[in-house]
Amino acid sequence: MLRSLCMSSWYTSNINSLIAISVTTLVIYIAVIFFTRIFGKRSFSKMSSFDFAMTVAVGSLIATTVLSSSVSILDGIVGLFLIYLFQLGIAFFRRWKFIRKIVDNEPLLLMDGSNILTENLKKARVTEGDLRSKLREANVLDLSEVRAVVFETTGDIVVLHSTEEKKQVANWLLKDVEGKDIWN
Repeated sequence: MLRSLCMSSWYTSNINSLIAISVTTLVIYIAVIFFTRIFGKRSFSKMSSFDFAMTVAVGSLIATTVLSSSVSILDGIVGLFLIYLFQLGIAFFRRWKFIRKIVDNEPLLLMDGSNILTENLKKARVTEGDLRSKLREANVLDLSEVRAVVFETTGDIVVLHSTEEKKQVANWLLKDVEGKDIWN
């Protein structure tokens, strides 16, 4: 009985509820656009773990504000503003290495040339199958073309490769990559 009572509310609504959701969605949508214009595109970039947290927090706050009658539009807008403000603050303080170390992961070298660094694969929780997939995606035809494979702070795997045998990766590109000692 209780189950059928609860289930029936899933399929019904009333006009007032639909209007409230529509107005709240529009206002929150405008607030997100407004705050993104003020605080910049970095707000939704995929550059580090704190950027990811920002995206998840904004999405969660939007959903809660739009669908929960216990959260007012003003509460949602203030929450959004604070998330954007925190993101801006963290972006500012990332200038200092100490803060960067706390907030960001370091990129990790997965391949040194054609040499697969299995310990780093384990550390990154990347399988050889994942690695092969990324090599194929980068159109690598032979492991001798690979100069480096980096597991980025965003979770992306980047393949640096060339068909020119003498072509090497510039040291600057591998700056701050964990496991790059082999390049020095």
